[in-house]
Amino acid sequence: MQASPQPAPAGLESPWQALQEHAKELEALHLRDLFQSDPHRFSRFSLQFEELFLDYSKNRITGETLRLLLELARQAGLERWIERMFRGERINNTEHRAVLHVALRNRSNTPIEVDGRDVMPEVNAVLEQMRRFTESVRNGEWRGFSGRPIDRIVNIGIGGSDLGPHMATIALRPYWKEGMTAHFVSNVDGTDISEALAQADPETTLFIVASKTFTTRETMTNAHTARRWFLKRSGGDEAAIARHFVAVSTNAEAVQAFGIHGDNMFRFWDWVGGRYSLWSAIGLPIALMVGMDHFESLLAGAHAMDNHFRRAPLEKNLPVILGLLGVWYRNFLGAGNHAILPYDHSLRLLPAYLQQADMESNGKGVTRDGRPLEYDSGPIVWGQPGTNGQHAFFQLIHQGTELVPADFILPARSHHPVGDHHRILCANCIAQTEALMKGKTEAEVRRELADTGLPRERIDELAPHRTFPGNRPSNTLLLRKLTPYNLGALIALYEHRIFVESVIWNINAFDQWGVELGKQLATRIEEELAGETPCTGHDSSTNGLVNRLREMAA
Repeated sequence: MQASPQPAPAGLESPWQALQEHAKELEALHLRDLFQSDPHRFSRFSLQFEELFLDYSKNRITGETLRLLLELARQAGLERWIERMFRGERINNTEHRAVLHVALRNRSNTPIEVDGRDVMPEVNAVLEQMRRFTESVRNGEWRGFSGRPIDRIVNIGIGGSDLGPHMATIALRPYWKEGMTAHFVSNVDGTDISEALAQADPETTLFIVASKTFTTRETMTNAHTARRWFLKRSGGDEAAIARHFVAVSTNAEAVQAFGIHGDNMFRFWDWVGGRYSLWSAIGLPIALMVGMDHFESLLAGAHAMDNHFRRAPLEKNLPVILGLLGVWYRNFLGAGNHAILPYDHSLRLLPAYLQQADMESNGKGVTRDGRPLEYDSGPIVWGQPGTNGQHAFFQLIHQGTELVPADFILPARSHHPVGDHHRILCANCIAQTEALMKGKTEAEVRRELADTGLPRERIDELAPHRTFPGNRPSNTLLLRKLTPYNLGALIALYEHRIFVESVIWNINAFDQWGVELGKQLATRIEEELAGETPCTGHDSSTNGLVNRLREMAA
C-alpha cells in the first residue's frame, strides 16, 4: 500500500522528500508495535477542544512523522494563509473574491474587512432580519393566506443551498419546534418535488427558494412547479404567494417577479461560497426549525473553532492535525479515499455534506497559478452512519486491498437514551477502531480454531480467510453531546481541515469550475430532446442516446 513517489509542490521539496523517505522507514512498522512500544501513545496523540475530543493515536505515524508534517505546513506558509483568510484578502484568486464564511459566525463582532469596508454590519442586519422572520413564523404571528399558521417548511435549493441546511436541520431534530416539519427538495427529478408536495398543505406550508442568482436551473424548475401547485390550490390569487414563499438570493428583480415581497428576500454575498453558506441566510430552514437562539448557538460553536484554528499552535490545532494527516495518507501512503463514519443517526447526512465540502473544494488538477498538478490532491470522500456501515462496506476496510483512512464520530450522550442502545452503539464504534488497528494474526486465528476442535486441514483452509492484517488507520472524534454549539464546531473543524490540505497542495479550495461544463451542455441537449429532427451535432454516443431516449419516451 506504499504510494509511488510524487513530485513535491513548488517550494516544499525538502520536507516533502524527507516525508517520502520517512514513509519508507515506517512501511514495516505495524500499529500494534507502535502501541506496544509507547504506553503513552494515546495521551501523546490526542487533543481536546471544549466538548470535542480527538484521538489520532491509531494513525500510522510517529512523533517524527508529526514533526515533518508540521515542517511541511510551516514551509507552505500555512499560518500566513490562515491569517489572509481571516483578514478578508481575496484568496479565491480565480474569482477574485474574499473567503469569509468565518464572518457569518463572527460572534465577537470584531471588524472583518473586505477592501477596507467592515462586512459585519451587513451580516448582523441579515441575522436580525432572520430573527424577526423566524420568530413571527414560530410564534404564529405569520399566517398563511387562509389565516392558519405555518407548520411545514419546504426548502428548495441544490448543492450548497441544500446539503448544508438539510444536514444541520436533520442533525438538530431534537431541537425542532413541536408540530413543525421540514422537507428539502433539490433534485430536478420530478419525483423529489412531487413527494414534498404530496405531504404539503397549501394553507400551512412555507417555501424557501434558495438561489443566489435566482436562475439556477434545477432550483427554479422546482420553485415554479411549487408555485403552480400552490396557485391551483389557493384559488389562483397571486397575492397569496407572498404569504407562502420567501427567497434567499441577491437578485431582487427576479425575486419580486416571482411574487415574493422584497422584505422577504434574505441576502448573502459573493464572498460566501455555496458549500460554506449554511451559516448565512441559507441556514434559514435551520433557524425556522430550531429557533434563532439555537441557530446562533450553532454559529457560536463554529466561531469558537475559528478562533482555535486561528490562534492555537499548529501542533495543538485540531484542523491542522487532521489536514496534515490527510496529506500524509494521500501523498505518502497512497490512500485515494477517506471514510466519514458518524456513529449517530442524526448525523446520517454528514458524509454526503462533507463529500461536497471536500471534493468540490480540493478536487482540483491545477495549482493556484494554473499549472498541472504532478501530485495527488483531494481524495474521494464517502461514508455512512454506524452501525449500518459495518454490515455493508466495513469488510473492504478490514480485509480489502484498499487503504481507507477513516474518521469515527461519536457523541458520549444520546438525545434518545433508550435501553442499552447507546452503550451498544458506543461499544461498536470503539471496537471497530481497535479491530482496524490490531487486526488478527494467522497464529491467533489458528489458536482460536484449534480451541473449537476443528481438524488441521479445516484450520488450514479457514485461516487465511479469517486473518485480519490490521494496521488500518482511524481518527476518533468524541462529542459530549450533539448540540447546536458542538455541531457548529464540528462542521467548522472539517471546513478548516479542507483548507489546510489545499494550502499544502497549492490549490484554490474556493472555486468550482468543474461543475460548469456539464451545465452548459445540458442546456443544448435539453432543446434537442424537445425537438423532432434527428440529433447529429455531438459524438456518436451522445447523438445515439438523445435519439434513442426520444424514441423510448414516445
